[in-house]
Amino acid sequence: MKTTKKFDLRSTLRSSSVPLLFILICAVCIPISGLSPSYLINEITTRMGRNAFLILSLLIPIMAGMGLNFGMTLGAMAGEIALIFTADWQIIGIPGMILAMILSVPISVVLGLFCGKILNMAKGREMITSYIISYFINGVYQLVVLYLMGSVIPIKHSTIKLPRGYGIRNTVSLLSMRQKLDNLIPLTIAGVKIPVATFLVILLLCLVIVWFRRTKLGQDMRAVGQDMEVARDAGINVERTRILSIVISTVLAGIGMVIYLQNMGNIATYSSHSQIGMFCIAALLVGGASVDKASIGNVFLGVILFHTMFIVAPKAGAYITGDSMIGEYFRVFVSYAVITVALIMYETNKRRAKADQGAQLAKAQEEEA
Repeated sequence: MKTTKKFDLRSTLRSSSVPLLFILICAVCIPISGLSPSYLINEITTRMGRNAFLILSLLIPIMAGMGLNFGMTLGAMAGEIALIFTADWQIIGIPGMILAMILSVPISVVLGLFCGKILNMAKGREMITSYIISYFINGVYQLVVLYLMGSVIPIKHSTIKLPRGYGIRNTVSLLSMRQKLDNLIPLTIAGVKIPVATFLVILLLCLVIVWFRRTKLGQDMRAVGQDMEVARDAGINVERTRILSIVISTVLAGIGMVIYLQNMGNIATYSSHSQIGMFCIAALLVGGASVDKASIGNVFLGVILFHTMFIVAPKAGAYITGDSMIGEYFRVFVSYAVITVALIMYETNKRRAKADQGAQLAKAQEEEA
């Protein structure tokens, strides 16, 4: 019994090593940064409202066994295009946000279908394939916003267009809808501003995900995630189920990007989406998720730990080295390092499990002989 307990403890520590590492980093950096607790809580609360919906969009493909969906960037681009149209039509506030979400859905569906079909051709290599697809679609996005908008696609207002008469400016203002959702139900507790309406939307998505897991489609996705061949033998259309998981994830990412950008108050037209997938995936992994298993709890823990590091690292870096840029480099480095470490650990654990399985099988054969 003692051996089993020791093995379980080691296994738990191994699987929780990334969250524990980040708890350690935050515990060291918070006192050094000199930031007040109220400021830190305010920032974490704001960032949780801004990012949680986007990160939750990653859970469905993981459930379907497709790993970390770097293709969520496609949904982010759909959300940006929808917001550009909304800003041009000058539909402001909550109605503008709702319209942008509605407009993002058909674009996200088309992009999700394309991505899902490609990923079905690259089974076992979904993550790297979705990463490359996001670069390819980014090129198409740049073509649309840089050349087609204003020349082929009608854009009325010169404040959005480049001076040459076509193409979209580097920054599109969303002041008319800035934090409209966050401030819809105002609540301040002990100096901490809480975006109640945003949290209610996030809570609604959490409930939908919990409900979705119990539906026929959700059960099919879990079966496909566990073993595609067994799922196919059970009569599940594996390819269709995998495509649907990517489509749902892309649609949710598009809606999440609208929530993200309404909090920011502007669109960096050519760069807002570029790192969004990387940071969302890093936050999810920091929360203790893996390539084949993730929960809603991992999302919220990841947002708290990852963004706490993001807030305190520049200040801590400036204090230690006298150069705040060190902190900036550190947090970008860590976001990539977390993904790398998590993927290495996943592969190592997978190989160890296979080796243990092989050893048990060999032992059973010896005993039979």
